[in-house]
Amino acid sequence: MFGENLTTLGLDLTGARIGERWRIGSVLGEVTSPRIPCGVFRSWMGEQGWVKRFAAEGRTGAYLRVLETGDVGPGDAVELVHRPDDAPTTAEAVRAYYGDAEQLRRILAVPTHSAKWDAHAKNVLGRA
Repeated sequence: MFGENLTTLGLDLTGARIGERWRIGSVLGEVTSPRIPCGVFRSWMGEQGWVKRFAAEGRTGAYLRVLETGDVGPGDAVELVHRPDDAPTTAEAVRAYYGDAEQLRRILAVPTHSAKWDAHAKNVLGRA
C-alpha cells in the first residue's frame, strides 16, 4: 500500500541511525532518512488526521541509498555492517523534520546525510 521497494520483518527501523549500513543479499544500503508521511499517503488512506497520527507514532520506516548494487531475494538476511554511534536515529530525524533544530543540526553533522536535509535546514534554520 505504501510503495515500499523492500519490506522487512523484525527490524527496528525507528532505532536505525542515519549513515547506518546494511548488507541485504548482495546489496549494500545506507540509511539516509526516515520515510516522512505526506499528502499522497493522506489521499491513499482517506482518513482525517492520518498523517499526524502516523508521524506521532514515530514508526515511519527508513529510506536507504544503494552503495553497492546486487541481488535481493525473499528470506535474505539483513546484516548490520556499520553503525555510526553518534548519528541521529530515524525517530530523532522525524523530530528534526518537524522542526527540532537540535536534531536537525545533528543530522547535518553526519557526513553522509542526504542533500534533502540541506534544503530542509535552509527552510527551518535559515541556513544554506
